[in-house]
Amino acid sequence: MAETVFPGADESTPSRAQYFTWINNTNEGTTESQTLANLAFFAYLHDEFGMTLDIYAFDAGAVDGAGFYGSTDSERFRRQFPRGFGPVYSHADAINTRLGIWGGPDGFGKTPQQARQRVEMMSSFCRDFRFALFKFDAVCGQLPADNRGHFVEMMTQCRQYSPDLILLNHRLDLGEGLPHATTFLWEGTETYIDVHVANEIAGTHNRVCALQRGLPPQLKRLCEDHGVCLSSCLDYWDDDLILQAFNRCLILAPEIYGNPWLLRDDELPRLTRIYNLHRRYRSILAHGMVLPEAQFGKNAVSRGDGATRFVTLRNLTWEPVRYAIPLDQSIGLTETGPIELRRLHPHERVIGRFKKGQRVEVEVLPFRACLLLASTRQVAEHSVAGCDYEVVRDTAGKAVMIDLLGSPGTTVHVQLPAPVASVTLEGQPAPQLASGKSMDVTFPGKALKRSWHRKLADLTPIPVPDDALSIYEATCFAADSNALEVRELLRSGLTQIPQVQAARDAFVQQPIFRQRNLWDRFLFDDDSETAFAISRRWPSATELPVRGGAFRLDLGALVQIDRLVLEAGSEQCMQPLKWQEAVGGAVSVDLRNWTPVTGFANGNIDMAIPSDQPIRYFRLCASPELLRHVRGYYRGQALDRTAWRASNLFAKYDSAPATHAWSARFTLDEVAPNSYLALAIHGPHGNELAYAGIRTPSGYVGAPHRAPSFRSNSWECPVRITGGNTTYFFPITPAMVGVELEAVTLLLRGGNPEIRPMLWTTAYPSPLLRRRLVFER
Repeated sequence: MAETVFPGADESTPSRAQYFTWINNTNEGTTESQTLANLAFFAYLHDEFGMTLDIYAFDAGAVDGAGFYGSTDSERFRRQFPRGFGPVYSHADAINTRLGIWGGPDGFGKTPQQARQRVEMMSSFCRDFRFALFKFDAVCGQLPADNRGHFVEMMTQCRQYSPDLILLNHRLDLGEGLPHATTFLWEGTETYIDVHVANEIAGTHNRVCALQRGLPPQLKRLCEDHGVCLSSCLDYWDDDLILQAFNRCLILAPEIYGNPWLLRDDELPRLTRIYNLHRRYRSILAHGMVLPEAQFGKNAVSRGDGATRFVTLRNLTWEPVRYAIPLDQSIGLTETGPIELRRLHPHERVIGRFKKGQRVEVEVLPFRACLLLASTRQVAEHSVAGCDYEVVRDTAGKAVMIDLLGSPGTTVHVQLPAPVASVTLEGQPAPQLASGKSMDVTFPGKALKRSWHRKLADLTPIPVPDDALSIYEATCFAADSNALEVRELLRSGLTQIPQVQAARDAFVQQPIFRQRNLWDRFLFDDDSETAFAISRRWPSATELPVRGGAFRLDLGALVQIDRLVLEAGSEQCMQPLKWQEAVGGAVSVDLRNWTPVTGFANGNIDMAIPSDQPIRYFRLCASPELLRHVRGYYRGQALDRTAWRASNLFAKYDSAPATHAWSARFTLDEVAPNSYLALAIHGPHGNELAYAGIRTPSGYVGAPHRAPSFRSNSWECPVRITGGNTTYFFPITPAMVGVELEAVTLLLRGGNPEIRPMLWTTAYPSPLLRRRLVFER
């Protein structure tokens, strides 16, 4: 009879909060210095916001790697971790975090001695460093039948030191070792946004695909949903994490990976709030029930006990949806007494106190998740009555920070639930609130007359316009070909937090990141070791650049220039251009009028630029494989390149000119904070065969972002190729307000004309202003 194995957890075990390092490093593995920088980031979240990370897991390359088994005695490991795991363990332990590691199920070699060495190494991780997780992946290799006994011995010995050791099974046939596995990879799906998953419907953001994801069978928790990727397409990441942590609530939750230090500084309190809320209630969150779709929408779940329930809802449509929530046993509330209902996401709000059995309408915003808390107990979470709010900091020993939220030009009547020692509002004393009285709080600005999320127009067919090239080029020049992680770094801007900066630096300065040549900034840094190149890392990258591509350079403003030099350095790097042949290009002031220019490919491309007027845009007829530097001169003087940007993956317009077009004229009479235009192209249109732009009285506005994402020179895996249901996102500038605008969609040659373009205005984050409340407990 087989021995009964407890695989580190069961279905009722409370979740463990995890971060793992994949796509912070790729298969080459991480290093001690990079790991310490990352742990310092989590230490900052721990000390400032009270967040506890249960598990920090090394992904591929720390010991084992793709297709091989490593050893802590190897030169490779000592190069990456010269002092072993000891220093990393000490820093993690200081914030109550345990380590985990990626690897393969084998590595036992061909001899008994080799097997003993493998068993000893893996068990030492648990004995000496209290490892809490092993992730065994088929990328490293399968487990041969002859070595399954060694595997069972290894796991048995490891759990003598770490009885709660979690073993993640990623696509492995473990045979008799299977009872030792804690989880399986649900649906076999990884969650790198726009790489492994991408939108199947047009929506307001790139993470609609994450909100579409369903539920494990029977709400099983001993599986892994791969967590939430914080490395690409970061907008609306918090909706994704809410569903991962409170809706599916698997054994690893909240679970994130990638580069959370790419979030904006103001987003970090939200990250820690989700972790802290989950941790406080995780013992009851293990118990869930699926709610009827007809009443609560698709994949709604209620978790908790008879007195306290957490309900997750979602809306996958373009319009707000209202659900009538019954406060009774139908959501799992069996205890008697008044029920307090709060919304915890997207923003927190005390909705009210109600009798059991009452129904309360709750609105869920378009393409958003919603988290509700209903309880007969006294809710211990800090709150403010009278408005939406966000708990920024709730850390023992520190003053509580809460941001009051309100629309521009509105006044709210707010009150704390009980008197406190002292209160400041925007740095000024607020004695009324401190004494438990109510107070009016006004948010500056002009009140909005219309909804900040609304449909502006259906685009209707028109003849292909004469300026179709300009509309197409506007988006090609507005967008980029950088790695997805670079796009998010630029999206989030500068940080004021040293630990965030150090983690970002550790990521972008790791040698392999620089060597992959995936950032246009490398063209302008005067570093001979960096370059900007077309990615060839995966078979699907053979589609890069699109239809042969064209190198584009935006000077950022009108610039007087008479010479442009593109430095490649060799014939190999110049391909597909041929040595000593003429190379054509064009320059423009406004994207409408183009002047041809010519150079020669001889290791560099030296272009003479007509100097009768300044220019802003340059387009080469092809995309060289690799460029090391781009320099400009005027009358022999080198030009400042601080604002220059480049791309190398977008197709030449004449490779597939427009055959159909749609248009809508509109005027933005008011604009809410954080607003943008979303031009949704519903239906299949073909691979890179539908583009969009905005025509304004002063020129053209292109879309710097799209869902699914524009092609990318990838840090790890290539952007997923899709051929329909695309949404183009346009920032709204002051010059676009109060004038007639025209949105144009172009279908390029070979595309499917059965599409429906629609234009919406929306906002992210929600266009609410903040006023900070600080008080002592």
